[in-house]
Amino acid sequence: MSNPEKDQAARLERARQIGLFRYMLIREAADATLTGRQRGALVRTLAAQAHTDPDGRSVRITRWTLDRWIQNYRAGGFDALVLTNAMKPLRKLRTEMLALRERYGDRLTIRVSLDHYDPAIHEQERGRRSWAPALDGLIWLARNGFRPDVAGRRFTGETEQSLREGYATLFATAGIAVDAYDPVRLMLFPEMEPESDVPEITTACWGILHKSPDDVMCAGARMVVKRKDASAPVVLACTLLAYDPRFEMGTTLAEASGPVSLNHPFCASFCVLGGASCSR
Repeated sequence: MSNPEKDQAARLERARQIGLFRYMLIREAADATLTGRQRGALVRTLAAQAHTDPDGRSVRITRWTLDRWIQNYRAGGFDALVLTNAMKPLRKLRTEMLALRERYGDRLTIRVSLDHYDPAIHEQERGRRSWAPALDGLIWLARNGFRPDVAGRRFTGETEQSLREGYATLFATAGIAVDAYDPVRLMLFPEMEPESDVPEITTACWGILHKSPDDVMCAGARMVVKRKDASAPVVLACTLLAYDPRFEMGTTLAEASGPVSLNHPFCASFCVLGGASCSR
């Protein structure tokens, strides 16, 4: 990495640390469900306390600065990608989903897993009677103002062109406004084989593959998962590694802001060599 690139990386890391520090301070007070009185009380409490900034200094933040940060957060914030099979959980939460759509608009993307455009092949992977509710959920999202994306899989031996043509026919027939030829709107994932011997990812790989470390999901995104029966969500480096404790990074975005080691086989076969990204 050249000196200008190192300087740019250092500036970006500094900006990220500052952004996370500010977010952790205001996240509770920025909740849109709070009344003005509730928010004011929280902001006054924050202003009265000392906080440790990214440089380790003890600092105090004025009410006016906190109010400005909250306003900036509301104008910006994070984009969110929700992964779903569009089946029972989504049907149960349609009212809440509509409220989220009203609040966040196109900043909220719903990606539906539809393994193949052929119902029979999809059900070979997902089980009997899984096709109709998944397609119904996808149609409901499209007709109710959401921005749905679709995740398919490359496991049938078909060419990418053939797969996209099949999905395009399905979307056109069902009236689903997803461009099957857009590699983000229809993401075709490579297969993951846990037992396969895959190359180790080193810093030399980026130059060989003509890629940047910023291309992989964990460079700029995190996956928040609420496991069944868990008391709170957890932040992961990647949704593919939901049960590997090495990639469980804490319960807050600030805790999970550190670098991620690409030392799992899926890092090579799925992201770096496979070219997939759950976060795009």
